[in-house]
Amino acid sequence: MDDSYQVIVVGGGFAGMTAAQELGRKGVKVLLIDSNSYHQFQPLLYQVATSQIGVSAIARPLRSVFRRLRQVRVLTADVATFDAANRTVTTADGDTFRAEILVLAVGAVANFFNTPGADEHAFPLYSVTDATRLGSKLTHLLDEADGEAHGSVDVVVVGGGPTGVETAGAMAENVKFVVPKYYSPELAARCRVHLVDMIPTVLNAFSTDLQEYTKKRLTKIGVQLHLGVGVSEVRADGVTLVDGTVIPGRVVVWAGGLKAGKIFTGSGLTQGRGGRIDVRPDLTAPDVDGVYVLGDAANMTDSTGTKLPQLGSVAQQAGKWAARNIYADLNGGDRRPFEYFDKGYMAMIGRGAAVAEIGRKRIPLQGPLAFMSWLLVHLALLSGFQQKVRALFSWLNGYVTHSPAQVVVGRPD
Repeated sequence: MDDSYQVIVVGGGFAGMTAAQELGRKGVKVLLIDSNSYHQFQPLLYQVATSQIGVSAIARPLRSVFRRLRQVRVLTADVATFDAANRTVTTADGDTFRAEILVLAVGAVANFFNTPGADEHAFPLYSVTDATRLGSKLTHLLDEADGEAHGSVDVVVVGGGPTGVETAGAMAENVKFVVPKYYSPELAARCRVHLVDMIPTVLNAFSTDLQEYTKKRLTKIGVQLHLGVGVSEVRADGVTLVDGTVIPGRVVVWAGGLKAGKIFTGSGLTQGRGGRIDVRPDLTAPDVDGVYVLGDAANMTDSTGTKLPQLGSVAQQAGKWAARNIYADLNGGDRRPFEYFDKGYMAMIGRGAAVAEIGRKRIPLQGPLAFMSWLLVHLALLSGFQQKVRALFSWLNGYVTHSPAQVVVGRPD
């Protein structure tokens, strides 16, 4: 493999994959490096963890994505370090690659906010590995509890944002509909799902009406809410809240936030909020020339200076916009500040229920209409025809029959 490219993209997520696709279509010589050989659709990881869909529905091989774009080379490797000033990338195997322009779309890691025990005992939910590990743990504990006279499986979800709400809702519906069917009603009656957040509401970015609807819906399907109080400690058997309350939980899911990974330490780039890079409006890093930072690794703003959330749609659009600016860089053109098209926010609460705020005007939707909108949007965003078909079949089967199309198997370790 060559060691010199016009563009090196580190990270095969929404931002990195999209940027590489756009550049490859324009004939730019690109090297895409990712530690995984596949692109993962992160918004649906919680459904993998709760056996609603299988891994093959959300993971698509990167070589399949780029099989017709011969200008894009895919390398599966761990990036150990990068030199932003010289635009070089060195892998864990010791190979070094150089580029005219470097694109860093390396994603993020769970931010435990220095909570004691969280790194050791909590389950993050940011990758396919996280999702299958969590799903295996849940299945193992249910199998174990089914053989005990008074066995139960309590789950604590930390974080009241979309990931936390969707995860808690999916787990509560499993307890309500799936556990009685696959195990016993008695075991289901002993299981509990808790949702904890230091903010006194859920889905803080949504309107008050949609927040209230979400809380009522979660309570209706069995989620016990603990809002307005943070977690002071995570243990193997549950969590302790700041006010001293102890919530038992054999599984603690951490959906409490993200931060940049350690790869930026010593890179020569100044880190901002969450360890991320405060990029310029044109998505370039402020400290050096020829470096773009995208996705969850960046603190991005749109052309008006509005801060943008860490969402898949933001990352995807940023990837396309960065590719245009990079092509301009390579051909003597001018960069343009990122103009984000705001599609709004969505969150699934459970079978037949969701909330959404559509477009810049934040048109509110809730209930079945929001649920159908959520399904259609996520189906459209999935990468690959086979992935769309698998997800659609799993959803139809699961929501109609309450029989999971996929059950995660394997030991949690």
